[in-house]
Amino acid sequence: MSTTHLLVGLGNPGPEYARTRHNVGHMVLDHIAEQTGGTFKAARRAQAQVIEGYLGAPGTGTRTILARTTCFMNLSGGPVAALASFYGVAPSDVVVVHDDVDLPFDTIRLKRGGGEGGHNGLRDVTKALGTKDYLRVRVGVGRPTGRRDTADHVLAAFTATERRTLPMLLDDAADAASALILDGLEAAQQHYHSRETR
Repeated sequence: MSTTHLLVGLGNPGPEYARTRHNVGHMVLDHIAEQTGGTFKAARRAQAQVIEGYLGAPGTGTRTILARTTCFMNLSGGPVAALASFYGVAPSDVVVVHDDVDLPFDTIRLKRGGGEGGHNGLRDVTKALGTKDYLRVRVGVGRPTGRRDTADHVLAAFTATERRTLPMLLDDAADAASALILDGLEAAQQHYHSRETR
């Protein structure tokens, strides 16, 4: 029996946050939904929207639950843990897509486990799952310049310059998330970590 994966994009609810750096996880999941032709529907047992389907070639794909959290970022753990439990997904097969200020904008890194880097959404996911041993798709949004507060930076919209590159970044992050599930961590890392920042 093939393994089911849970692919979750983190973000904040509401139109005022929709295009902010902190919501890049939602943007990536929206991009994957467009690619697969799926439509998000409210989850029955969690503050999330889900698409139940498969990634990969028809008939040979991997069952994957796509999910967007609908709670605030610092409460992300409850929905992630509830979905993992409902669909019978082990923490090691949970993939979380999130913004990362420790990476330059337009950079993608994949990893399993490790720290949360001050990311409140990841911290809550780790607490709710009871382990750090889940997969992460880290989408670089860069650090603020000058004296700007990090929280203000991630809750602000991408700059006009960044928005020109954003569609390609979302496309790469979506592909990286799919490769992580279909090809495994090491193969996906070798492919996506070798790319230079555009």
